[in-house]
Amino acid sequence: MSRALHHKTVKPSQPAAILWGRLAACGRVVLGLLSCGYGALRGRLSISARPSGYPVYRRNRRVANPPQDAILPHIAALVALLLAGCAVGPNYKRPAVGVPDQYRGAAADASSLADKKWSDLFQDDALRQLVAAALEHNFDLGIASERVLEARAQYRIQRADEFPNLSAQAGFTAARASGASSLEPLPPGTSLEGSYSQAGLALSWELDLWGRLRRLSESARAQYLATEEGRRGVVVSLIGDVMSDYFLLRERDLELEIASRTRDIAQDNLRLVELRHTRGAATGLDVHQAEQFLYTATAQMASARRDIAQTENALSLLAGKAPGEIARGKALAELEPPAQVPPGLPSSLLERRPDIRQAEQALIAANARIGAAKALYFPQITLTGFLGGQSMALARLFDGPERLQEIAPAAILPLFNAGQIRAGVRFSEAQKREMAMAYRKAIYTGLREVSDALVGYTGTREQRTQQELLVGALAESTRLSNLRYKGGLDSYLQVLDSERNLFQGELVLAQLRLAEMQSFVQLYRALGGGWQ
Repeated sequence: MSRALHHKTVKPSQPAAILWGRLAACGRVVLGLLSCGYGALRGRLSISARPSGYPVYRRNRRVANPPQDAILPHIAALVALLLAGCAVGPNYKRPAVGVPDQYRGAAADASSLADKKWSDLFQDDALRQLVAAALEHNFDLGIASERVLEARAQYRIQRADEFPNLSAQAGFTAARASGASSLEPLPPGTSLEGSYSQAGLALSWELDLWGRLRRLSESARAQYLATEEGRRGVVVSLIGDVMSDYFLLRERDLELEIASRTRDIAQDNLRLVELRHTRGAATGLDVHQAEQFLYTATAQMASARRDIAQTENALSLLAGKAPGEIARGKALAELEPPAQVPPGLPSSLLERRPDIRQAEQALIAANARIGAAKALYFPQITLTGFLGGQSMALARLFDGPERLQEIAPAAILPLFNAGQIRAGVRFSEAQKREMAMAYRKAIYTGLREVSDALVGYTGTREQRTQQELLVGALAESTRLSNLRYKGGLDSYLQVLDSERNLFQGELVLAQLRLAEMQSFVQLYRALGGGWQ
């Protein structure tokens, strides 16, 4: 492992080779900027001393203004230098990831369940209204949307650094010089106080010849898009959570219905056993066994009511409102999903799942930061300027003689920083490798979730079909046991066992219906459906 890491690190001689290989070009850039600035201002500025000892920049009237033909070549040279700037660092290329031709346990099919809109999955108006309300008022989705706006604003802030910064400045300065600090005594009556005003436009611009600012903007844009993909992921999860909780609510309603029906049967049986006991046809044990069955049903009713209230509270929170009752639509048995669910091609998962798209945008951002880190090897060239006036009299601030203008190109070339830039490059490269591994993990995690959902849906559907057959057999067994008990052929214990088995079988069937519906929703979510 250490040998592999050592192989990927940048050798100390490589940054030096890159630096000195382009040093001549950097020198030509700096000289061109300096000559441009000098040619633009040559003969235009001179320095004169004020009586109070404060220098004031004034235009030299003895020097004629340079002709426009002398300035235009320098401006053209500056534009050519800016256009010649390039962005250092690697350009993004999507990593090659081996993706199978089809999902495990499913045939290759171009059509996908995720192509359907969420509103077309189930024909239940109450469910549609609940999902629509959650998409409009959910708190997590609102937070994710605000994060997108934050990331977009951050991208615009970063991109603004690529353009010149122009600002208006104004100031007033009043000072008094010390007479004792002069080498020669000042004549009596010499004024030691002075004041002047200054106003104008200030220009500041970093010339992005090596693409550092452009790479940072590229990284900020990718982070903004990653945040948007995160919001879409919240949409997918929200739709799945609302549907799953709604089906859970309908399943608890079904359990309450089963328990209520079983309680009614148990009460009738208890009255019948008590009547037979008073006539000597049943024992006290039969009475207590009938009571046990009744209390089992009533306990299940209490549990179902508790779960219904808690599920309604969860759905209310998802819909962004206070806890309250949730409107019901179709019964759980009426919301049977389709038998065939085409998953589509695994390659389409890369473009459909928001978490995979988010991981790729994070990789793009990390790749761009490498270029920004490498650009620090080269000179940072800035251009500052000022155009305005400086005068002791405020009324003459913008008169011709008081005019002040300045242009100052500058370049900063790092010579020694104890390996700080090289460490920054290695850090950004390590971040890119980390994001590349996270991107591959997101892809294979998505493939696994789709495969698990396919197996879960198919297996649960088959299990639910077999449970329906079992419940039918238990119902027939219960009917025959009651007939034999009423005819005096069997004891009440046979009736009690059959009733208990039927009760548990119906509860298990309801839970399997819920598992089938939730596995269908999980498959839709794993395929990345819902946000389109």
